Amino acid sequence: MNQMDRLLSLAETLVGQLDRIVPAPTATPQWQQNIAFRWRGMQHPEALQAIHHPVTLTLDDMLCIDRQKSELIRNTRQLLHGLPANNALLWGARGTGKSSLVKALLHAYAGDGLRLIEVDRSLLIDLPDIIQQLEGRNEKFILFCDDLSFEANDPGYKALKAALDGSLCALPDTVRIYATSNRRHLMPEFSAENLETRFEEGEIHPGESVEEKISLSERFGIWLSFHPFSQDHYLSVVRHWLQKSGTPLEEWEPIRAESLRWALKRGSRSGRVAEQFARDWSGRQQLENSASRLDRRS
Repeated sequence: MNQMDRLLSLAETLVGQLDRIVPAPTATPQWQQNIAFRWRGMQHPEALQAIHHPVTLTLDDMLCIDRQKSELIRNTRQLLHGLPANNALLWGARGTGKSSLVKALLHAYAGDGLRLIEVDRSLLIDLPDIIQQLEGRNEKFILFCDDLSFEANDPGYKALKAALDGSLCALPDTVRIYATSNRRHLMPEFSAENLETRFEEGEIHPGESVEEKISLSERFGIWLSFHPFSQDHYLSVVRHWLQKSGTPLEEWEPIRAESLRWALKRGSRSGRVAEQFARDWSGRQQLENSASRLDRRS
């Protein structure tokens, strides 16, 4: 190999290394054609990837959480009207509608300019880059962090904390963060931390570990708690989804009994479990009806 060939080979190697280091130009998001996006990272050629078929839920599907729904709707409408609005933390029991409520808001207000961007916990360190891409847009954006929780020294923890309140780069008035979690303070809590609590002149002062965990969740202006469903709430959600699928409810008692057995096997009476039962029951009934029609034809 002569000197020129060696130089060409070296140049090709350097170009390959630069391609891995320097981000490729990112595609421009189609804000008018799409309402939901997923953040993939600045190294991805499509950093904001459109979700072409987002989950379709309506606010009428959100049952037994009227207080939470009303408060989040009000806050979202404030955002849409260019009024002061808060970041929101939806926390509580699994399957009670936290994530579904945020998705239902998107479909209710997409026509008013609302857009949803899903950000995975591992990519929260990119929040400044995401915010920079949204500056100057007329649309209103919810950065959606679903099923959020942190372990100690998680880099996303500090990034989110700074974005909520503490960074020199403030959130634009057109952007708010909605997060869901099973944990009120977004981090695991240990009984040993209670031993750090001090009592001074009759006042309770939590220890530093507890204070650090509270310091993140309290930066959300709105806290909405979601609690396990009662049996009546669970059954009302079952009825809702069965009616929506067109399943006859004239013989309710067998359906009621089967839905309660379904919940017992899963150890949970939640909106998610109710919807899963309704989907299973409706599918079984339709399959049986189809088989009966085929038998009559034969």
